[in-house]
Amino acid sequence: MDKRNFLRTGLFVAAASLLKPRNVWADRALVPDFDTDEAQQTGPFTLAPLAFANDALEPHFDKMTMEIHHDRHHNAYVTNLNKAVAGTAFATMSIEQVQSNVTSKQPAIRNNGGGHFNHTLFWSLLSPQGGGTPTGNVANAISTKYGSFDKFKEIFTAEATGRFGSGWAWLSVNSKGEIFISSTPNQDNPLMSKIVKKQAGTPVLGLDVWEHAYYLKYQNKRADYIKAFWNVLNWAEVEKRYNAAK
Repeated sequence: MDKRNFLRTGLFVAAASLLKPRNVWADRALVPDFDTDEAQQTGPFTLAPLAFANDALEPHFDKMTMEIHHDRHHNAYVTNLNKAVAGTAFATMSIEQVQSNVTSKQPAIRNNGGGHFNHTLFWSLLSPQGGGTPTGNVANAISTKYGSFDKFKEIFTAEATGRFGSGWAWLSVNSKGEIFISSTPNQDNPLMSKIVKKQAGTPVLGLDVWEHAYYLKYQNKRADYIKAFWNVLNWAEVEKRYNAAK
């Protein structure tokens, strides 16, 4: 190859690398690797299948986002959690016990364990027949604490919208049996009492506000995604979890 062709080839390769499609989440801190396959799940924790088809929540949550979110993101959290707990006392704990005992000095278990617990709860709260308003004891608790369901939605939406960067918004029950709204960064949650301190409690409702939860359909419009969430929220599951937490 002469010098002219060598330089031409080099410039072409460099240009092609700049035009290569970029995974918009690849550089995000704490985001698991998309290349982690389901077959790599080995250990005490497993990824349960969704209770509905990936397209069952459309038009509110799209099929492709659900596939990537559950089958890849959540799967990677489970795989990495199993690696992190191998040979430790956490390997014999339930995922709830892991959350209660993990500290800030155990980042791999904190991040991946939180990712597994948070997403497992999130999937259980979604339903093609969701939406509407709460009933039963949780409805009474919301009315007592916030005055009305509309006011609760307003405060919860503000908490979810205002969470800077990636994280979650929660409705939880504290040690006194009282409900409260909070948000946490990354994959933290209210069960992590050694990390969240005064915001500790048992979550009964959680909303994922990481970009990977909504970016394909809603792009940067987090508020639109949060609005859509109310149409697929399974209030019967929230009631079940609230009664158990009480």
